[in-house]
Amino acid sequence: MKNILSTKLLTPVQKTILSDAGIYFQDYEAIKIHYQEFQLAGDFDYYIFTSQNAVRSFIDHNSNFDVKKELGRECFCVGAKTKLLLEENGYKVVKMIHNAAELGYFVAKNHKNASFLFFCGNKRNDDLPNILSKHKILFKEIVVYKTELTPLHFSESFDAILFFSPSGVKSFTLANELGNSTVFCIGNTTAREAALYTDSIIVADTPIVEDLLKKVTLHYNLSIKK
Repeated sequence: MKNILSTKLLTPVQKTILSDAGIYFQDYEAIKIHYQEFQLAGDFDYYIFTSQNAVRSFIDHNSNFDVKKELGRECFCVGAKTKLLLEENGYKVVKMIHNAAELGYFVAKNHKNASFLFFCGNKRNDDLPNILSKHKILFKEIVVYKTELTPLHFSESFDAILFFSPSGVKSFTLANELGNSTVFCIGNTTAREAALYTDSIIVADTPIVEDLLKKVTLHYNLSIKK
């Protein structure tokens, strides 16, 4: 039986994907997210969100601005679940892309004269802002949450370790070595961080947790029970 560690707490449905395939697993939170107060700045054409955490913080702190005025605001985002969360709360998603760098290039090509507010965390990836700056796109960053690393030492080894962010990789490797574990990453940005420690990396086809878990079962040629 394969022994797998997830560096993110899985939902009951997500756990079922692994347990139905006969996989023994453990899960824990390698990072903690802390939403923080912020104020909207200036008059910008569009908003950019690259994570669900940014959207959740934005929604949690909407008492800081005129919600009625903001509803219907057109946004760009990374990830299908980020898109769904925005739409569920009354925001219009102009474009959803699964990768922050690709979103940056899309904006630079198709909206070069527009202005953007970019809602992010304190450990956000550099790809998007670097691309926007390179192409002289007018934008402003607002940090709406902070990521805290919560390293935890494990005395046992694992056949595979699942990572969902570069911060998760950093947190795990502060207290552990990857050893011979196969590393499964939610996306290429996370994989770049993992590549600092191992060459044994498999990346999900799309940055969705369920897709990553199915990638695990396929890798080990395990069938999911109906």
